[in-house]
Amino acid sequence: MNAISVQTITTEDTAETIGGVTVLGDYHMNDGYDWMELIGEHGWAVIPSWGCDGWDLGQWPYVMVAGIRTADNIGNLFGMATYCEGDVKTTFYRTKARFWDAITEEAFCHWKSGQADGPADLPLAAAELPSRYRIPCNLAYAA
Repeated sequence: MNAISVQTITTEDTAETIGGVTVLGDYHMNDGYDWMELIGEHGWAVIPSWGCDGWDLGQWPYVMVAGIRTADNIGNLFGMATYCEGDVKTTFYRTKARFWDAITEEAFCHWKSGQADGPADLPLAAAELPSRYRIPCNLAYAA
């Protein structure tokens, strides 16, 4: 599979089949920073942090999570791609809520394993995370 391809996908949350969607695939040519640059040319962006206080989402350049918001003739589509040392998995969601849940589950996995800095008061399961840990980071950084 190519690093970037157009495919027919099935959404994870609604099981809809949708054609002509840009999908990210494995990328073993260079490193994660090169992958980040490549996917940016196709509308995808790596999400650096997650949760109210902006905890790490992944472990750059080895592990990253990327997202995209696109649309078809029915409505919005939200894509998530996970990059782990060149292995890439891409999933799509019709709803933003399910997309955020998927990112939260990925963040929790890395926080819980100690692969990324996360909240100190993690529960036993991602489903038990408080709502403040289940949202995009929206911190304004002073320059």
